[in-house]
Amino acid sequence: MPEIMPEIMPEIMLYIVATPIGNLDDISFRAIATLKKVDIILAEDTRHSKKLLTHYSISTKCRAFYEHNERQAVDGIIAELKSGKSVALISDAGTPLISDPGFILVREAKKSGIPVSPIPGANAAISALCASGIASDAFSFFGFLPSKQTARVKAISAILSIDETAIFYESPKRILATSQDLLQILGAERIVCFAKELSKSFETIKTDILPNLINYLQADPAHQKGEFVILIAADKNKKVAGEKQLSKILPILLAEMGAAKAAKIAAKITKIDKKTCYKNAIKL
Repeated sequence: MPEIMPEIMPEIMLYIVATPIGNLDDISFRAIATLKKVDIILAEDTRHSKKLLTHYSISTKCRAFYEHNERQAVDGIIAELKSGKSVALISDAGTPLISDPGFILVREAKKSGIPVSPIPGANAAISALCASGIASDAFSFFGFLPSKQTARVKAISAILSIDETAIFYESPKRILATSQDLLQILGAERIVCFAKELSKSFETIKTDILPNLINYLQADPAHQKGEFVILIAADKNKKVAGEKQLSKILPILLAEMGAAKAAKIAAKITKIDKKTCYKNAIKL
């Protein structure tokens, strides 16, 4: 009598799988293997993802999962995961959840005790930052800028108070208008990088002052095509002024109080982070 093999239970797992941002070769072997073995692939646009899946002979069932159906679809997906199915989430390009749907699904999966595993890969913001020539030791990512000018101006104005590189996404339809808003708010000397078509044939990464970047956009309508990553350097003049102010007030504060309290007050006055203020304080 033949031996009865035990039933192999399916792996319960939600995979967050990064896909290429342009060049189809920019996908890991692990990502391909994961997309082949899972029971379901959730794709932001199944028609868009079909090109990638076909290219790598991935025949896994693919289902639409996008911003406007995420809340309605989550309960059903969690139920499928609990039943023993494995699921992979992909976006149209790059790493899911980075200005793309998926946060609600991941949150509910974690609440339900379902393990979530990231399969890392391409990301437009990080790729642009690496090649921009703008400081990468500290940065903030703000996703897509608002489409309406009033809200967009408010969002751009908010970065005036941060002492690190700011990263935004922008569409080709609004890149020129956004550039003009940037110039109005940040001035003509701020260093900015425009990166588009990353990893594609017409990849463009330009780091310059805003008037020159605007001239580039206006020189040819084709220069405004493609999804843009905008990277804005911190204001060097503001940083220098803050450091000078810190060197003046710290000795005065330290004469009256301890280093920790002096650093806290100095940080509020100069807008320099408290950790840096404290390091300077203990050196005096």
